[in-house]
Amino acid sequence: MNVDLIEKDFRSRVSERIELKPEGVGRFLVITPFRFDDGDHFGIVLKKENDRWILSDEANTLMHLSYEVDDQDIGAGNRAELIGGFLAGFSVENRSGELVIPVTEDRFGDALFSFIQALSKVSDISLLSRERVRSTFMEDFRAFLRSKVPAERLQFDWTDPEHDTHKRCPVDARVNSMPRPLFIYGLPHEDKVRDATISLLMFEKWRIPFQSMAVFEQQEDIQPKVMVRFTDVCEKTYSNLPDNKERIAAYLERLLEQTSRK
Repeated sequence: MNVDLIEKDFRSRVSERIELKPEGVGRFLVITPFRFDDGDHFGIVLKKENDRWILSDEANTLMHLSYEVDDQDIGAGNRAELIGGFLAGFSVENRSGELVIPVTEDRFGDALFSFIQALSKVSDISLLSRERVRSTFMEDFRAFLRSKVPAERLQFDWTDPEHDTHKRCPVDARVNSMPRPLFIYGLPHEDKVRDATISLLMFEKWRIPFQSMAVFEQQEDIQPKVMVRFTDVCEKTYSNLPDNKERIAAYLERLLEQTSRK
């Protein structure tokens, strides 16, 4: 292995400001000018693994992303799909958080170029506009419920087959096998809050036995009058998902345990 030639290949293919620093046997720190939004440099090493060379971020990128995005959200929903798509597009593998790309046919420069492109795309997840991030809320909400409620007891987009044949009052998630099924709503915006209020009032009118819970994307974004009407008809609410995952999980666990004993 000729370190000078590899460094030259890196510089000609990616940037003149790249340096290789040895860190033990078969391991080099790759210093680049590329940074995360907070100013930290990308963490990249070139290392020998068995009989091949690989570039690795040693789990630095997703760890960095977790400072701004919840760990569970990185692994589920739209964010996970976006990350997976970015990595696949540049032939980068996610090994339980460590991002790696093999060097094939001694094309070190090409491998580094693809790797930096992938890391840049992944790091940009934290810079998505608020509107784009909002689109992940319902996916994150559903993924969280799947992780806490047994599949046989969870039904998404439920409607009452007797009273609501036109499916005008859908429930985001219904937890069954209990005297009063739990109706759960994910509320990303004010219009959805109004719709959920109407649906809950209709269930009361139809005398359907149920208990209700709602998770807001950001409760403070909802007008007070709209909030008052909704909390009058909904039994349990949480102001957002990231800050309340443990509370919601504990509530669901208690509820499931109580009904399983009966």
